[in-house]
Amino acid sequence: MIDLRSDTVATPTEAMREAAAQAPVEHGEHGDDPAVAAVEATAADAVGMAAAVFVPSRTMANQIGAQVHTARGQSVLVERASHSYRRGSGGLAQHAGLQARAFDGGETGCPTAEQVAAEITAGGGHRPEVGLACVEIAHGANGGVVAPVDAFAAAVETAHEHDVPVHVDGTRVFSAATALGVDAATLLSPVDSVAVCLSTGLGAPMGAVLAGSESFVASARRVQKMYGGGMQQAGMVAAAGVCALENRHRVHEDHENARRLAEDLDALPGVTAAEPDTNIVLVDTRDADVTATAFLAGCEKEGVLGTADGEYTVRFCTHRDIGGADIAAVVSAAGEVV
Repeated sequence: MIDLRSDTVATPTEAMREAAAQAPVEHGEHGDDPAVAAVEATAADAVGMAAAVFVPSRTMANQIGAQVHTARGQSVLVERASHSYRRGSGGLAQHAGLQARAFDGGETGCPTAEQVAAEITAGGGHRPEVGLACVEIAHGANGGVVAPVDAFAAAVETAHEHDVPVHVDGTRVFSAATALGVDAATLLSPVDSVAVCLSTGLGAPMGAVLAGSESFVASARRVQKMYGGGMQQAGMVAAAGVCALENRHRVHEDHENARRLAEDLDALPGVTAAEPDTNIVLVDTRDADVTATAFLAGCEKEGVLGTADGEYTVRFCTHRDIGGADIAAVVSAAGEVV
């Protein structure tokens, strides 16, 4: 099967497997595991932060970040289609005691400066005080669309003007930086913290890193223990995470494959696929009079997997395991279906 359901299905490289096999087995919670220290230092440097903590998943990283930044009873600004809001299983309320205040970020998922100001000041004393703004880079639900650098920076600046910190769900932060033609550290320089997933698109078997200031990370380590996120012999997965971060500069290949896939699918009768910003291709099958479910069922028979993102919208996500021959095979399968 050619699996385009998500870039989280990217498998570990041989280098990652070898690094995991050879990693020293020390005690992660005692702070003496060299591979854990390496993945934290590498990630912090990659995103321009002072320090970082290695945790099991990006969901946990985002939840820890929200709790450290806020006080119980406050609210957090989140985009209504963001991962933290739609797919966090209510963790913002359950873990941090926060009320999510969802805004409509439009195509990019990034609020305007005016939206940020309006949300923070709305309601006076009748609404919970805004304690955090959470922004997703490379908005996954909207096809990996990336907000312009200036718009992103303006939203962050406005939040800071109102003494509200900004946390970035950086699941695809390196894809976003590549699409914008800037270094990830430069892109993230205005924000207070960022969660980086090591498996999404990068191929590590598991893990994420939460980065920020030294004091922020010190607090995050305490909350990590509370969540059960402390790990003992974590070097085996942390070592693979270091390899994943070292391979972050190759995500442009996934973007190129996504653009080729979109262009070739768009040429099929009844199929529309806009040029993607990053590595997520949204395919509209309405004019072919084929629902997304039927389209995907036909593709699966041809050896291709994708996901439905609406009645007539199919989502394909390229990643490190997908090459040029796979793209040609996907287009051929889609052609057979329509």
